[in-house]
Amino acid sequence: MQPKFPSESVTTLTDLVLPGETNPLNNLFGGELLARMDRAASITARRHSRRICVTASVNHVAFNRAIPLGSVVTVESKVSRTFNTSMEIFIDVWIEDRESGIKNKANEAIYTFVAVDETGRPVPVPPIIPETELEKQRYEAALRRKQLSLVLAGKMKPNEATELKALFIE
Repeated sequence: MQPKFPSESVTTLTDLVLPGETNPLNNLFGGELLARMDRAASITARRHSRRICVTASVNHVAFNRAIPLGSVVTVESKVSRTFNTSMEIFIDVWIEDRESGIKNKANEAIYTFVAVDETGRPVPVPPIIPETELEKQRYEAALRRKQLSLVLAGKMKPNEATELKALFIE
């Protein structure tokens, strides 16, 4: 399989926060944001693998800033690393200032998707080649996150998690 660059499958979804999507404080419901992030990440995974993709896990979500009613919200997702059949998708959420047009980062998340065939069986995905410094940082950190997840799930022995051990041993 030909390697791809993260920029080849980036997805950007921009939308407005409407009254029916807000909580009693007039901020976007967290669940609504999760759904928007899942949709963007799903498109990114599909573009990268050119296969049906399913959400395997939501690894991390940081609700750092409230998103008020009327905000223009941009959800940007990009493949941060691929493994055999799975892809880690890093998602950045931006709020656009209505007056200046300046975008500020509000939230972020990391989802994992698995590419499957028509019968639901996992299939291999193309590797990625990170280009920018941020892409390289996210790429390297993805392996540590995967190893930690496997150790916590009992699918990998702690002494086999070489990338995690490297954080603590000089």
